[in-house]
Amino acid sequence: MKSSTKDQAEGKFHVVKGTVKEVAGKLSDNPKLEGEGAGEKVAGKAQQKIGQFKKILGK
Repeated sequence: MKSSTKDQAEGKFHVVKGTVKEVAGKLSDNPKLEGEGAGEKVAGKAQQKIGQFKKILGK
């Protein structure tokens, strides 16, 4: 698997995982879990962008 595709796939996984954590934190009234989820979503989106950038560069 190309590096760019791998980054995009892993990024999407982290976005989904972060969303689940965020919703679980809201439902259980756990601000720490909600914050972890939000942070993981941001990291996942950044990783997706890195994958898109690599794809443009052809790496």
